[in-house]
Amino acid sequence: MDRRDADGGRSALLEAVAGWVPGAPVHNEALPADWGVDDAWVRTRTGIVSRHRAGPDMSTGDLAYEAARLLPGLAADPGGPDRPPRVDAVVLATATPDHLCPGTAPALAARLGLGTVPAFDIAAVCSGFVYGLAVCHGLVVSGLYERVLLVGADVYSTWLDPADRSSGVVFGDGAGAALIAAGPPGAPGELLAFDLGSDGTAYDLIKVAGGGARSRAATGAPAAEDAYFRMRGSAVYQHAVERMTHSCRTLLAKTGWDAAEVDHFVPHQANARILRSVAERVGIGAQRCLTHLERVGNTGAASIPLALADADGAGRLAAGDRVLITAFGGGLTWGSAAFRWPGKPRAAGTRGSTGARGTTAAADTASATATTSATGAAATERRRESGHDAG
Repeated sequence: MDRRDADGGRSALLEAVAGWVPGAPVHNEALPADWGVDDAWVRTRTGIVSRHRAGPDMSTGDLAYEAARLLPGLAADPGGPDRPPRVDAVVLATATPDHLCPGTAPALAARLGLGTVPAFDIAAVCSGFVYGLAVCHGLVVSGLYERVLLVGADVYSTWLDPADRSSGVVFGDGAGAALIAAGPPGAPGELLAFDLGSDGTAYDLIKVAGGGARSRAATGAPAAEDAYFRMRGSAVYQHAVERMTHSCRTLLAKTGWDAAEVDHFVPHQANARILRSVAERVGIGAQRCLTHLERVGNTGAASIPLALADADGAGRLAAGDRVLITAFGGGLTWGSAAFRWPGKPRAAGTRGSTGARGTTAAADTASATATTSATGAAATERRRESGHDAG
């Protein structure tokens, strides 16, 4: 059914966000001795204190499932023939799918008990969650679907070269999930604007050369090193800062927001130097930047939803807060999005959003009433009990 408000308008709303990381944190002191790094070296260059690694029996699909089931309405028993799915479609953003073929999203949908809903993967590397958010926005605003599950998940540990300390100290494994649903314009959680871009002329700056059709079609045996992730760090740094800065400025112009009006800035958690450089160039102070990098490292497509879930669980987000997110990844790809945080409006007389503590509350929309974040007290306690708290 195509639900619309009295004036015929229709928007896409962010209803909920959840995050999950595997196992215990791997602190800098536990990194391989032959890398020749210590805690001070890693902190100074990346801002990272620890990261999480999936075990040998865990895949991207497993992490995606754990994050998604923390969302409101997805933790109950799977739907059956007498119980319709709680979502109408599934979008999975990942650069580390369980298999080259088929995609991972259909298996995720089946595992969640969502029946035969459409499900597909997006391969935009670290920009995947922003790209996915734009795709889900289009699916909902067009009237095609009422509610879409979006998951960003990556298990970078599966393709890192054990001898490559530059990537090894940075990347971690994790998953973040979100629900995007139809609702009236102006409602809490409304997705307002997007800016996306790519530059394929620089595709070789971030890549895994082996495994795909091009390497399989090449003559001769593949080189052993082609199985591993490679990144040309200095060139990537320059592109990341320039592309994300320009994208953020473009998006602010679209929304009519001044940089000073952004309550929370959530850049892709690549490394601390990139985050600081982009924030300074856009004109957003450090106190308004939401980061989770220091505890989980660069988790690829999961990094933005993990940071949002962590901040909401800590009470840093309040309904109506203006949120700006931006990401950069292989391809090259980049993108930004602007939205209002979901939930009940802030009570009269409370402090402004920057630095204020939000509440985990119910979000009134035209299509559903849902908890704003799966990182509220109950979900946080469940994750802590299992040893898999994203925070």
